[in-house]
Amino acid sequence: MDHRDTDLHEDYQSLFDFNAGVNKNYLYLSPEDAAATLSATETLSEEEQDELRRELAKVEEEIRTLSQVLAAKEKHLAEIKRKLGVGSLQELKQNIVQGWQDVTAKSAYRKISETLSQAGQEASAAFSSVGSVITKKLEDVKNSPTFKSFEEKT
Repeated sequence: MDHRDTDLHEDYQSLFDFNAGVNKNYLYLSPEDAAATLSATETLSEEEQDELRRELAKVEEEIRTLSQVLAAKEKHLAEIKRKLGVGSLQELKQNIVQGWQDVTAKSAYRKISETLSQAGQEASAAFSSVGSVITKKLEDVKNSPTFKSFEEKT
């Protein structure tokens, strides 16, 4: 195994458990299903049962083949991403950027953004107005006769 195979194996996590193979739980029958199956097999001829067993074996083989094809496709996908330099963190970043673009494109976001911007402008104007009023009052106090007489005594 060369360096590229090590990186590929470490970076990529398949959703399919290749070691486990086909999930045998798919073939599990509940007691009720088993009882129904037994009664159904009693009505099937030996030839029909053989045909169904052959079909079952064929479907199980197809499932194994598809699992192997899926595994090969997932490995090929990981190799292409590795060659393109697309890693897990870069994919996450792209997903976040795309998600943010999707959010900002929504009309509800634009309305909220506009409302908050307007509220911020109004708050800024209000604070500016309060500052002007305070400055004016302080100037009035400074120019008042009481303040001037206090200033002269100190």
